[in-house]
Formats: sequence, structure tokens, C-alpha cells
Amino acid sequence: MAIEITKELLENVSNLIANQKDTALSDLFTDVHHADIAEVLDELNFDEAVYIIRLLDSETTSEVLMDVDDDVREKVLEQLSAKEIAEEIEELDTDDAADVIAELPEGRKEAVMQQIEDEEHAKEIVELLRFDESSAGGLMAKELVKVNENWSILGCVTRMREQAAEVTRVHSIYVVDDSGKLKGRLSLKDLLMASTRSKIADVYIPRVDFVNVHDDAEDVANKMRKYDLEAIPVVDELGILVGRITIDDIVDVIKEEADKDYQLAAGITQDVEADDTILELTRARLPWLFLGLIGGIGAFLIMGGFEDSFKENAVLFFFTPLIAAMAGNVGVQSSAIIVQGLANDDVKGSINQRLIKEMLLATLNGIALAIVLFLFIYIYNGQLETSFAVSVSLVVVIIVAGLIGTFIPLFLDKRGIDPAIATGPFITTSNDIFGILIYFTIAKLILGV
Repeated sequence: MAIEITKELLENVSNLIANQKDTALSDLFTDVHHADIAEVLDELNFDEAVYIIRLLDSETTSEVLMDVDDDVREKVLEQLSAKEIAEEIEELDTDDAADVIAELPEGRKEAVMQQIEDEEHAKEIVELLRFDESSAGGLMAKELVKVNENWSILGCVTRMREQAAEVTRVHSIYVVDDSGKLKGRLSLKDLLMASTRSKIADVYIPRVDFVNVHDDAEDVANKMRKYDLEAIPVVDELGILVGRITIDDIVDVIKEEADKDYQLAAGITQDVEADDTILELTRARLPWLFLGLIGGIGAFLIMGGFEDSFKENAVLFFFTPLIAAMAGNVGVQSSAIIVQGLANDDVKGSINQRLIKEMLLATLNGIALAIVLFLFIYIYNGQLETSFAVSVSLVVVIIVAGLIGTFIPLFLDKRGIDPAIATGPFITTSNDIFGILIYFTIAKLILGV
């Protein structure tokens, strides 16, 4: 059941907590989706959030903890004992359980793991914690349904039921050999239609997409997006089936990457949020602001070198912001398209082909804009040479900005550097400097000043 998070609801929850109306609180959250409960907890203070966590059953609160804001979850976990956290952990799938354990301080991790009664569950969590969180192994869950290729159709059903009891949602049935190596997948329809005397080897589908435990999370996301997969099996170096990754984990990866790329494009070098401390926000923003400062000093020095040109043709000065703005805008547009294409694995062909295409596009856009600018300047001051100089400069600046905006992210990607860093302040600052230099150089050549 979905509920609307209103001011009245939050006040009612706070009053019930203040008066310790546990029964009323339990009734209020009965059959409410854990995502809605998590949203309520995000709006309450930490003491109230902890109160509700302790009130509701572990099955519900374990799901709620995965949906609340990271800061809220961290504060809530600080208030819970190792035993209470372990009880929540035992209700979670191994991938989510490993995520929660990984967020705990080192001392608390060991204390919580010792309180987990299900030894097999604890063992699987420890195994997952060994993998990098940005790898397929760090994303996967151990819960899955698998059958041996040598089992009979009749005999495998009972074993599948036993496994399915531990799996929240069965997306696929995987087929392995006696050593545990992934062989393929089993269609439920084929299972139902096959003779009970048949073996799995007679009906399974040998074609199956999979990833290695060490594959990068972004590569996993791209593969699942490309093939429209709800889940994908994970194998180790020997090809042995060790887990599966489901679409909900991939959605989280895509969101995190989008947030990171957006912040990089805005000139923020670290993963920060609005609620972080002033010091953390300053550290994330200051490096790119310094870059902008250096770029501004560079532009000042370039303009100082053309001081005589300003004196003889002052109208050039007034178009400097326009040239700089157009250079920055075109560069950001070009780089944004390339970065998006690289993220979606849609950029094909050589760098030269991309540069040629961008040069033709920039030339077409530049000429169209230059015609309008030429007419405006000529109508404004009636000077043909000045109009021509500024317009030609605009075309060249747009072409160069487009090439820079295309080349830099492609170059960074080839070097294994996140191309998203190329957008925003980096491209804007570099194109501002090049744009102003090109503008005054061309104007000086044409006007002879």
C-alpha cells in the first residue's frame, strides 16, 4: 500500500513516537511499502527513525534500511547494537547484507559478523566483501537457482524449490556441470513441457550471457542494457557460477555514475551531497574554481597583448564576451554528446572520423551564426571590415571549440580517464582562452590594427 508523505502524517508519527503508541505506529505502517517507510524515516530525526526501526519486524526494517538515505542509515546503525544489526542482516540478500556490513567501522564489522547465526549466510557475506564494490563480484548476490545438467526433470524440481525459498525473485534457472561451471540456462516452459524421464542436458539452452567477477560495474550495466536482461549470472576465473546480478543493482550503478558524471561536468571533483560539511563541499569545488581563475588570468594576459587593437577599434572589445561564450557553449555541447556516447558505448569509429564530422557540423553552425552576427554589426556601426573580421573569427572559434570538445573526451577515454571530467569548467576555460586568442589574432590580421 502506498501512502502520501505529508506534513500531517509526519506530525502524527512524531506524536505517536513521543507518546509511545507502539500499537498505533505498527498499525500505521502495516502493509506500507518499505520504500514509503524509508521516505518517512528520511524526514524524521535520528532518534525517531531508530525508534521505528526497533519497533517494526526485522524483515520490514531490513528492506527499509536499504532504501533510506546513506547518512540516515549510517546514523541509525550507530544507534543499534551488533545483535540488532545482525538480525537485520540475516533478513537481507547477501549483496545488500554485504553493502551494509561494508559501511560499518572495522570494529563493528567483526562484532556484527559474530552475531549472525546463519553460518552459511555469514560465509557468503565475507566472500562478497573481498571484491571491489565497483566490480561484478561486489554487485552480485549469492542467492540463485541452479540445476545440474545430469539431473532428471523429475528430480530437479524438489531441489529447485529448496533453492527458490532463499531467493526473493527467480529471474532465471542456471545450468551447471558437476564441477559447478556455468553451462547455460533453463527455460521454465521447456521444463514444464519436457518428459519427466528426460535429463536437464536434453532441454537446457547452452547460450547464456554472463560476466566475470572482476568485470567493471559499468561494463556489466552496459551488457544488461544492451541485451535487456533482468539478471545476469557471474562466474569466476574458472567459469564456475558464483552468483547473479539483478536489475535493481544495475539501476543503482547507473544512478551513481550519472550523479558522478553530472558533478564532474559541473566542476566538482568528489562525490558530495548537499548535506555534506562546508569543508567537504569546498574541497570538491575549489580545484576547478582555481582552474577558472587561471583561465581568467590567461584571458587577461591575452587581451593585454592586443591593447593597441582595442585603442584603434574599440568595438572589438564589446564582442569579446560573445566570442568567449560561444566558444564555451559549443565546446560543452560537443563534449557532452561524446561523453554520453562513450557512457552508452555508442561511439564507434576512429577519432579522425569523429573530428571530421564535428568540424563539418561546427562549420555549418558557425556560418549560420556568423551571417546573423555580420548583419547585426554592419547595421549597428556600418563598418564592413569590422563586421567581416568578427564574423570570420566566430566561425573559426566555433570550429576550434567543437574540435576541442570532441577530441579531449575521446583522448581521455583512450587513456583510461573518465571523459566526464572534460565537460564543464575544463572545456569552458580552455575554449575561452583559445577563443579570445583566435578572435584577436584574426581581427588584427583582417583589420591591420
